Amino acid sequence: MCEANAYVFKDGKEELYLEAVDILRPEGNEIYLRSIFGEQKIFKGKIREMSLLNHKIVLEEEKD
Repeated sequence: MCEANAYVFKDGKEELYLEAVDILRPEGNEIYLRSIFGEQKIFKGKIREMSLLNHKIVLEEEKD
């Protein structure tokens, strides 16, 4: 399986945001995510880091 889990980096920690992400699409200052189970989320922020080997996406909220 090639999907990854998405985490939000907040207060120096990574918190699980969405499991088994299949689609990740940047849309301006938002990121559209959809899991293999059909769950969809829109995250306001940016991609902090991606590790394809570890199947991990780390997101970071936009700072005002």
